[in-house]
Amino acid sequence: MADNLSRLFQKYEMLLSEIGRVFQRVQETHSDCVRCQVGCTDCCYAVFELFPIEAAYLSYHFHQRLKRRERREVLRRAEKALVEITGIKEGIKDKESGVLQMAEARIRCPLLSDHGHCLLYEYRPITCRLYGIPTAIRGVGHTCGKSGFEKGTIYPTVNLDLIHEKLFTLSVELWGAHDYRQACEEARKLIPVPLALKMNM
Repeated sequence: MADNLSRLFQKYEMLLSEIGRVFQRVQETHSDCVRCQVGCTDCCYAVFELFPIEAAYLSYHFHQRLKRRERREVLRRAEKALVEITGIKEGIKDKESGVLQMAEARIRCPLLSDHGHCLLYEYRPITCRLYGIPTAIRGVGHTCGKSGFEKGTIYPTVNLDLIHEKLFTLSVELWGAHDYRQACEEARKLIPVPLALKMNM
């Protein structure tokens, strides 16, 4: 792995560790509400996109950690998921309804095995790591539908806007400093998980 990519992955892993500690604290203080457990795959059917640094990290470990046969199976599922995602996007009429449609879509993550476990759990994206606790984007709260967190009650909430800023900064670095404006444009292009797996880092 190139030195620059290795350095960026180390920074990204520090962020992952920080997020892991945040999740653990909320889980410890609200154990009755956080219902994540082995065998639950609710978050594995959520549709979301990755910042380039996340996509690069996931792609790298996909090619490094999985055997060829496993990669073929995952890529087959990725193709199917991309068709489904494209179909939803083509039916979107405006941005607001589009966000809702994507949030309500139930499309299987290609990394979810037939036995119900994540093939790259140790390297899973940030969204997967935070799914079971309250989060907020631009002031709008979100939580897992299977959790015990109730509307109208105040809970510790992760501000995803701050995390996204860090991911954006790392993604700009990923694209390099030769043309900062171009790097910023590329860093804003979010990548669906199935497409990220087709990248070759």
